[in-house]
Amino acid sequence: MARKNVTEQLQPNDAGLARAAEILVSGHLVAVPTETVYGLAARADAAEAVARIYAAKGRPSFNPLIVHVKNLTQAEMLARFDANARKLVERFWPGPLTMVLPLRDDAGLAPAVSAGLPTIALRQPAHPTMRALLDQLDFPLAAPSANRSEAVSPTKPEHAMASLGGRCPAVVCDGATDAGLESTIVALRDNGAWSLLRPGPITKEQLEAELGPEAKTTSGKVESPGQLAKHYSPGKPVRLNALQVAQDEFWIGFGEVEGDYNLSPISDLNNAAARLYGALHLAGASEKACIAVAPIPDEGIGQAINDRLSRAAAK
Repeated sequence: MARKNVTEQLQPNDAGLARAAEILVSGHLVAVPTETVYGLAARADAAEAVARIYAAKGRPSFNPLIVHVKNLTQAEMLARFDANARKLVERFWPGPLTMVLPLRDDAGLAPAVSAGLPTIALRQPAHPTMRALLDQLDFPLAAPSANRSEAVSPTKPEHAMASLGGRCPAVVCDGATDAGLESTIVALRDNGAWSLLRPGPITKEQLEAELGPEAKTTSGKVESPGQLAKHYSPGKPVRLNALQVAQDEFWIGFGEVEGDYNLSPISDLNNAAARLYGALHLAGASEKACIAVAPIPDEGIGQAINDRLSRAAAK
């Protein structure tokens, strides 16, 4: 294993992935790229390995984890799939969609993965490096974002290393992620209804096109990651919908609002989503004491951007 407090920087090649697999098999942690953000991965079938995720992140134990699978066959060993679930698999997997489904009694996962809930959050990632790593393993990976709890999610390997310090033995360094926001999470209910638990790259409109209107029902519990009121915090006060800026504020712009850093000068929401966490990391590291963010249209993936910003601004 790596020396204490030293993070191995692995390349996304055969040798690097073989080393990552070796570390994961031994029950330790590896930060890995996905198409959304970098994830802090551990084998989902080992209680001690999953406990290391919670300890490294400082994550509350009631907040469940997303389990990443290599294919539908592996997913069906962990959860029960109904017609709606299969429809979403056909349309959006592999990709940035997580489904919360009934947990099988014989799933064999560490109890902490589901935080004691009768459901499990599953995703088949599309990132070629993550998929190549999963193909080398005989178990699924629990992999929340590779950062300290409540902090800004990492879209580059250096973000993960800066946030986790020496708490992660290795990181697979494969550049910036594409989507830049965590996966969309949808809960599929036993009665055929569905609920959007976390907006993301797959929009509510896309889900409605497959499943019909959303039923706004929840269990009253935290059912998936991304539901805590305070999250994605850059460590400074954040002010939203800012059309003017104070002297002590780092201004994140959008469209015609240039700011100190513009998420998308051409008002492209997909581009803004991909650059959001990078902007928050940059603003958090600046000399300015506060952060101001220009208005973001609340449509399409803009709903996911505003969801993350509202949680970043929560006190």
